[in-house]
Amino acid sequence: MPYEEENIQQFSATSSSTSHSFLRSRIGLVIEARETAAAITSIADAEAAGVEQIWMTQSPPTLDTLTLFAAAATRTTHIRMGTSIVPTYPRHPLILAQQALTVSDIAPGRLRLGVGPSHRPTIEGVYGLQHTAPLAHLSEYVAVLRAALWEGRVNYHGNYFNVHATLPRTSRVPILISALREGAFRLAGEISDGAISWLCPVPYLLDKALPALRAGAEASKRSAPPLVAHVLVALSEDENAAQDAARKRIQYYTALPFYARMFADAGLPVAPDGTGLDALARSLVVYGNEATVVQQLTELLAQGLDELLVLLVPVQDASRELAQLARLIGGMQ
Repeated sequence: MPYEEENIQQFSATSSSTSHSFLRSRIGLVIEARETAAAITSIADAEAAGVEQIWMTQSPPTLDTLTLFAAAATRTTHIRMGTSIVPTYPRHPLILAQQALTVSDIAPGRLRLGVGPSHRPTIEGVYGLQHTAPLAHLSEYVAVLRAALWEGRVNYHGNYFNVHATLPRTSRVPILISALREGAFRLAGEISDGAISWLCPVPYLLDKALPALRAGAEASKRSAPPLVAHVLVALSEDENAAQDAARKRIQYYTALPFYARMFADAGLPVAPDGTGLDALARSLVVYGNEATVVQQLTELLAQGLDELLVLLVPVQDASRELAQLARLIGGMQ
């Protein structure tokens, strides 16, 4: 079942609109917190600053995003909340559908559900589950999840899931999937309501990811869903400090096979001894004063990216800089 047509048109990469109000609706802020009260306050503060979309990740050491969103919904009125992402292997799609339906009841029209297979070191090394055929598994997962949420009933028999269930009502929560390499972007075009990238250089997104996304959509005879591009932002005019913070943020990912192959596909491989890390960091981080950052974010959207998923890279004071970034995004009107 395709992404709702009006939403595709709203976030179309072919749009030439550069008005600030439109731009603000296309920029989401990543909220990171290990304490529930602090996370809820950050979401409420982001809404007060004018931010229209926040995103939160889900991993073993983090809070449960959907539970947190349900609580945050009672402290906010309109900000959209998205998961980027909920790993698929540890959580059955029917369970996730029940959670999403509950959040949707509390905050109608405000949830965007990003899911993905995560990575073998996490799924096998932490959860002790098999991480096999991630794209095939993800395709079946989304089929079950969409049937449960959008149709209210599931009768699915595949290689990974055999599910027969009925939910009390429906909710057309947008279902997005994570994507790093071309196969995943093509799958996103075929089955999802959006592709969420992570640490993908912009030229790679424009030259390889977007064509794959659109090819997948065309093959499935549907409109291309939006590409949500992950962008690192450092609010500092000190280039060395910004780059140093970015290197520390991304170094872990260079050892993960999926990311290492994507970086190589993007022409920015990182060797085991760290060679290439500086060039990769330069390609990923937006830095400067507020005016410079606004200009660079605006230019990224003008190049053809549908939405931005902005992650702060703190340089001096994380709390102060997050509030500053929220005001910056919220002020783009």
